[in-house]
Amino acid sequence: MEKIWHEQYPTGVPAALAAAPYPSLVALLDDSMRRHHALPALRFMGRDISYGQLDALSRALAAYLQAQGLVRGDRVAVMLPNVPQYAVAVAAILRAGCVVVNVNPHYAAPELRHQLKDAGARAIVIAENFASTLQQVLDAVPARKVIIASMGDLLGAVKGPLVNQVVRRVRKLVPSFQLPGAVRFADALARGRRLLLAPVAVGPDDIAVLQYTGGTTGVSRGAVLLHRCLVANVLQSETWIRPVLARLPPGEQLVVVCALPLHHIFAFTLVMLLGLQLGACSLLLPDADDIEGTLKELARHRFHIFPAEDTLFAALARHPGAERVDWSSLRLSVGGGRAVQPATAQLWHDTTGCPICEGYGLSEASPSVCCNPVDITACSGHLGLPLPGTEIRLLDDEGAEVPPGTPGEIVIRGPQVMAGYWQQPDETAKVLTADGWLRSGDIGVMDEHGRLRIVDRKKDMILVSGLNVVPNEVEDVVTQMPGVLECAAVGVPDARAGEAVKLIVVKADPASASPSEADIRAWCDARLTGYKRPRFVEFRADLPKTPVGKVLRRALRDKV
Repeated sequence: MEKIWHEQYPTGVPAALAAAPYPSLVALLDDSMRRHHALPALRFMGRDISYGQLDALSRALAAYLQAQGLVRGDRVAVMLPNVPQYAVAVAAILRAGCVVVNVNPHYAAPELRHQLKDAGARAIVIAENFASTLQQVLDAVPARKVIIASMGDLLGAVKGPLVNQVVRRVRKLVPSFQLPGAVRFADALARGRRLLLAPVAVGPDDIAVLQYTGGTTGVSRGAVLLHRCLVANVLQSETWIRPVLARLPPGEQLVVVCALPLHHIFAFTLVMLLGLQLGACSLLLPDADDIEGTLKELARHRFHIFPAEDTLFAALARHPGAERVDWSSLRLSVGGGRAVQPATAQLWHDTTGCPICEGYGLSEASPSVCCNPVDITACSGHLGLPLPGTEIRLLDDEGAEVPPGTPGEIVIRGPQVMAGYWQQPDETAKVLTADGWLRSGDIGVMDEHGRLRIVDRKKDMILVSGLNVVPNEVEDVVTQMPGVLECAAVGVPDARAGEAVKLIVVKADPASASPSEADIRAWCDARLTGYKRPRFVEFRADLPKTPVGKVLRRALRDKV
């Protein structure tokens, strides 16, 4: 199966990746902001922020971070929705020589506590909407420098305060909080403008991002993404979409829709970083769950690339508001996170005239591994071909490579593969071989042309709207509840999210009415992010187990 996929590459896409012209993401950002200085980089709530403004804002914030005593290699958490402050913060953290720690803004307090402690984050940039969560854990985490952003910070002197009042007073999206010593984002910028940014010599092997992802043990682990890993994946993706770029009208700036959350590696790399490299304008949508609002915003703009996952594609295409959007400029719809359902692919194509081009990746690979050729005329039903410079093998349980058409575990080697898991050498050794192969835990089939399909998961991961839910994490939370003897979490089919979490509970006292389903839901609501919470709860007398006492989740899945 030696690189048989190269024969299927589109015209103009090379088989090998050229040597990276950038030693770091900092160099890539510097070059991009210089080349595209006058163009809009970000579009949010009717306001554009140019590459030149992004350059100045991020330099100011970087100088402020340095003035707070942060030095090369320090971790800085970012807990923001899709707002311009996110791009400013990421560029600033990298320019200060620090490491970006992406945090899901909707994390519950225990999840946030674990990630900040595990990363050793010394600082955090957080939206005020989520500051009350930080307040609950601040005494137990190392993040003592807190910068609080408001929705309207970068919307101007008139619109900004108005937006903030609507968010706080009308929509009541900002719970009360107290974070003594915290600094407002605007104040941090103002202070930073009076300071000089000290250049930091960041190299290819420095850590750029800790991207937390579910582990088989139930503990979220930080994938260590070096500067060279992310630079490589940006350049691989840029090379792959050349046929789309060639079809843009002469002189028209590329516009990319950013509906996926930027804290997720899919959007982080393939919207923000790739968009900056291409001189694109990213149309930021802060709440893609608001389907009607998202479509109203899309109706105001021309756009060319739309990355999303199956759930979002389906919800947008089914909504009557889709008819009001001008889809004529859309050249590429990229599907990732989970498999795109055939019905969704057909509906999206019928609605927009643009086929969904599926890809495959994972946080440990920065994330892109495979993608269909971007000049396809219909959704292919498979996940495409390995990107330039990427190798894929499919192995059986004994580690032998399987022939085309035979299922095997997908293992990956390429410049985008992570350096390991943050401070977890044992976990790293389970997935990374000495010669650089990454064990994905996914079972796939590759055909005679090198096209990949996923057929199963070796791990017990539950995939909810493209987001990983580790059963052990849910189980660990619920078994701490009084009255619960043991439990098991499994994934069950769900038309909207692909899979949903089902929880099977064994009570300590089978005759007791407590805990009830409502009790368990309330317990989970306080301790788990929304997508990790069980959609279904079932009580049983016992759980099926192996002779050594391991819960047979597959048996439970087969019964549901």
